[in-house]
Amino acid sequence: MTKICFCGISGNGMSPLAQIMSLKGYEVYGSDRSFDAGKDTKNQKALLDMGIHLIPQNGHGITADMETVYISAALDENNPDIKAATALNIPIKQRSDLLATLFHEYPFGIAVGGTSGKTTTTAMIGYILDMLEQKPCLINGGMLRNYELLKGLPNFIYNEGKYCIIEADESDGSICKYKPQVSLVNNISHDHTSMENLIKYFQTFADNTKGTLVVNDDCELSRNLKHTSKVTFSVKNPDANFFADNIKCLPDGVEYEFRGQRFKLQLFGAFNVSNALAAIAVCHEAGINPFTAAKTLEGFSGIKRRLEIVGTNKHGITLIDDFAHNPSKIASSLAALKEYPRRLIVMYQSHSPFSAFNTGREVAAEVAHVLDDNDIFIMPEVYMLDKQKDKDITAANIINEAKKDGLKNAYFFENRENIRNFILQNAKDGDCIVIMGARDNSLPDFSRELLAEL
Repeated sequence: MTKICFCGISGNGMSPLAQIMSLKGYEVYGSDRSFDAGKDTKNQKALLDMGIHLIPQNGHGITADMETVYISAALDENNPDIKAATALNIPIKQRSDLLATLFHEYPFGIAVGGTSGKTTTTAMIGYILDMLEQKPCLINGGMLRNYELLKGLPNFIYNEGKYCIIEADESDGSICKYKPQVSLVNNISHDHTSMENLIKYFQTFADNTKGTLVVNDDCELSRNLKHTSKVTFSVKNPDANFFADNIKCLPDGVEYEFRGQRFKLQLFGAFNVSNALAAIAVCHEAGINPFTAAKTLEGFSGIKRRLEIVGTNKHGITLIDDFAHNPSKIASSLAALKEYPRRLIVMYQSHSPFSAFNTGREVAAEVAHVLDDNDIFIMPEVYMLDKQKDKDITAANIINEAKKDGLKNAYFFENRENIRNFILQNAKDGDCIVIMGARDNSLPDFSRELLAEL
């Protein structure tokens, strides 16, 4: 049995690959700093339940009989497991290398790109094809709520059928590695790297597409991508190939009209209608009737940590857990919540020093634009901030910029405990509290603990 190891196995990009390789018959090992620190215990148990061997991330679990060590883009050569693999001459490969290999094993590859919405749209496509018994393989970056009762982490579907659907990440340029039959670009906005690099990555992605490129007509940059076979979707332009209008926000989701028929989603926000159209358009390219796809999507319950309602207490205070972490995602999530008449208390944790430096000014502007004088915006310090290395970076800068942009109630707290106390003291009946941020897997637990205390 071939032995492989995943370094950073608890990550949303690594864990589905590890589980699929285990199901394919590989002897899978994995390490993660969060496990060593006693965190992510739910992920730890789910991976153990899949028969995966978990080892400390100290280099001692890396053995000479391992064929490959797969690493996430967040790790560098100073990591103990990487040092051990290098010393033993074990090949070290990126997560995206394995994803590309698996993807190209399938005759009909569907790759979903875009700086916002790709996790949800990828899941929608996989859900439609799975419900319609097309036996797809889905490799996703978020947890599918429809599949939570299955063994393991619900961020993949494994079949050996015709279709493979993947979330193609632009942050490290790995989106250029895939050669899909059908590609989707939801949108292109500032995130992770320069706009020049992003546009170059997405055009290469389009050039690598063997069949049809599906693009969001409402995003100028995605609309302008060049390809010989292009399909468009829109919630603004009736001339797009797939168009929806008469969008109505409901207490438990959103309703829309598509080609004369009305459909409903169990998701908040008009932006999810755009995601649904994208999924419907892609599935049409895979041979699925658009009305059948739209009707199937009515059963889709979404992705964990994508405007996920944690609960509502007896005082009508609702707590939302959300993964938004770049300016456009944050703006879309908050705009969707502002469609309902209630005060928002938003805690946003920037997920990396680079993100805070690169997009902090835009985050401040977007938040100040969407929130009003009744709302409250709070930030703890940037996640994984090294005060010696990142001396000029702090979440306090983003708060100060938001205040300059006219946001009245914006506050910085050094740690989360102070934020907990602030929210408990200031929450009022009927408020909506949002815990927002990526990468830190303790945020969902924090939101649930907070709801219990409220």
